[in-house]
Amino acid sequence: MPSQADKASTFRALHERPGAFVIPNPWDAGTAKLLAAIGFEALATTSLGLANMLGRADSKVSRAEVIANCRAIAEATDLPVNVDLENCFAHEPAAAAEAIRLASEAGAVGGSIEDSTGDPKNPIYDFDLAVARVRAAVEAARALPVPFMLTARAENLLHGRNDKGDTIRRLQAYEAAGADVLYAPGLRNVAEVREFVGAVKRPFNVVTGWLDPDVTVAQLAEAGAKRISVGGALSRLALAAFVDAGRAMKEQGSFAWMREMMAFADVRKMLAAG
Repeated sequence: MPSQADKASTFRALHERPGAFVIPNPWDAGTAKLLAAIGFEALATTSLGLANMLGRADSKVSRAEVIANCRAIAEATDLPVNVDLENCFAHEPAAAAEAIRLASEAGAVGGSIEDSTGDPKNPIYDFDLAVARVRAAVEAARALPVPFMLTARAENLLHGRNDKGDTIRRLQAYEAAGADVLYAPGLRNVAEVREFVGAVKRPFNVVTGWLDPDVTVAQLAEAGAKRISVGGALSRLALAAFVDAGRAMKEQGSFAWMREMMAFADVRKMLAAG
């Protein structure tokens, strides 16, 4: 069993080697084990997937729930885990940075801080406060006994602020503040990925949710992306299959969906391997 320090070293190496890697998003220990068995090299938690699992229509989760979910996923496999910490569940920089310490204690070797406030009326933190929050998170990460890769997210594009210039300015400021990885969810095509990657020097995370589903890892790697995540997409896919099967039973009296099930032996084998 690798130590947390071993996992941290592995995670950093993934960001330093040539090309891009996919970091999929499980939402519990079981899905983490399945993804590990498939052969992925690192995992990332998803707050949306967690909220779906908990039945939250508003997709809201607490810091304690996120940390507990992080711990379950980190303990499920030997893989490095990056935790989705949203806005770190606090506005003030030092209070937000506390989530970094808690994530590390739960076994994560990386995590993110967003510049979204959670307030629909004022969705993005003021520039100076956003930078101060990243700086505090970086300081907290550097003070940990185990290396921790801090990802800074610029959330403009998810909240109707389609200002590429401001989004890139924020990413560059977060980079200057010490963030290890940059991330601007909401990019819609490979050309935008290339533009944003070209504006920063640190590894760049791309989430697939707003991209054409036909885009490939090779295309994103060629555009300069380093890390590719899928957010809550796998959770939503699983829910789609679940709902389709439920409707088939209720509306058609059909169990034909059972033909698509994984064999019980295969499930057990993958869970054991993961």
